[in-house]
Amino acid sequence: MENLLTAKQVQELLNVDRTTIYRMLKDGRLTGVKVGQHWRFSARDVNDVLEGTVRLNETEVPLSGGILPLHCMQPVQDVFAEIAQVGAVTADKNGNALTRISNSCDFCKLIMGSDEGRVACLESWGRLVAQEDAAPEFTTCHAGLQYARARIEVRSELIAILIAGQFYIQKPETEEENLRIEALARKYHISQDLLMQASKQISVLGDRKIPQISGWLERVASTFEQISSERVNLMGRLRQIAEMSIIE
Repeated sequence: MENLLTAKQVQELLNVDRTTIYRMLKDGRLTGVKVGQHWRFSARDVNDVLEGTVRLNETEVPLSGGILPLHCMQPVQDVFAEIAQVGAVTADKNGNALTRISNSCDFCKLIMGSDEGRVACLESWGRLVAQEDAAPEFTTCHAGLQYARARIEVRSELIAILIAGQFYIQKPETEEENLRIEALARKYHISQDLLMQASKQISVLGDRKIPQISGWLERVASTFEQISSERVNLMGRLRQIAEMSIIE
């Protein structure tokens, strides 16, 4: 007959707490039988764990956009966008908006009011996701405005990006801007007059403000990471409690 160990013996051998043992029983890393009111565990399985054949993992909550506390993030994002004089949005790994756009300019509202324009904006956000550099890097979007992103990571996994944009670094030449607006209006079926009028309200921030915005962008993203990590840890603890109550 196979040797069976008590929960206390397994705890001592693996140097883990009781919750971890029952979690391993539930996910199949350990096998056991219930004798009366107490569990007995397979010594062979415990030996496999000790030899490294089976990984001794903590319960992990699957990471996705769903772990982001968007109701907390939205007001922070709103304040950041207003202070920085930029538009801001948090998007998932596919470039889809998770939050409402903060402080959006009328020019971008007109663009995104068009189905084709909105698709182009989402594609621009998707290109930001694909950037390899960790630091924000301001580039030109499909509509000719500047934007950048900061990564939001939990357990070293990218779960979302915080985007800041909808402004000029330097005011473009009038003729160049007029030609671009004419092309955008035609492409996205928007009134050229309305788009031209809205373009006059686009913020011009200048080169000197870019490092400041980059710093703010990274700090806000870091705050979102901390909030999300705390939420993941809480969800993990709640899951442990739920698993224990099922087994007991």
